[in-house]
This record gives sequence, C-alpha cells and structure tokens, in this order.
Amino acid sequence: MKNEIVGQFQDKVSELLIRHRSILDSLTKFQESTSRVNRSIAKTVTTCGCLTVDAAKQSCPSEIELKDCQQYMNSHLQGQLCETCRETIEEELGNHLFYLTALCHLLEVDLNDVFESEYDRVSTLGFFHLS
Repeated sequence: MKNEIVGQFQDKVSELLIRHRSILDSLTKFQESTSRVNRSIAKTVTTCGCLTVDAAKQSCPSEIELKDCQQYMNSHLQGQLCETCRETIEEELGNHLFYLTALCHLLEVDLNDVFESEYDRVSTLGFFHLS
C-alpha cells in the first residue's frame, strides 16, 4: 500500500498538470514552495510562538562512535506545533510534494524509484550518507 500511494499521487499530479506543464513553470513553483515551507516554519517562531529556537554549536565527545553521537545532537527547537501551525506547514509541505512530483513527471522519473534508490543509498551508507 505504501508504494501504491506514491504512484497514485504521481498519476494524479500528472492529470492535474495544466498551467505548470512547462519545466520552467514547475521549477519556479518548486522553488516558491520551498520558500513557503521555510516561511511557514519561521512564522511558528516569529508570529505564533508555539516553537522557539535555542541554537548553539553542536558537539559530540571525540571518544564516542559516530552512531552514538545522535544522543548529543539537538534540533534547537523547543515547544510543539500548535494545531494552526501544523495545518499550515502540512499544507505547504503538500504543495511542495506536488511540485516535486510534477518535476518527476516532466522529467519522466518515477518518484517511487527515487524513494527506493534513496532508501537503498542511506541504508547502505548509514551514518556516512551525508558526507
């Protein structure tokens, strides 16, 4: 079922692509959706206040193995999303997924294949996948 929803979503996006059928339109809408996601998260702090950011340098003791560093890392977030902010962020993330999927469709890339390849890559590389 999980794999089916990705394919169904990509098919539905393909059906709905009318105004943004141009790769240029989809690229710019994808970039715009990135900004809107970032803005909605920032507003949880600056407008609503349900979240606060308390950032400092991340550090992990040198004698600790890389896999154990996770317990020393911090998201720098404090608080919890209120229902209004959660709804807004979910909506903006949904729009972002729409335009990501539109790009996949226009480039003839199967989004499910992207998920599977990335899953395999992070599973194989483990903690070293971001280097």
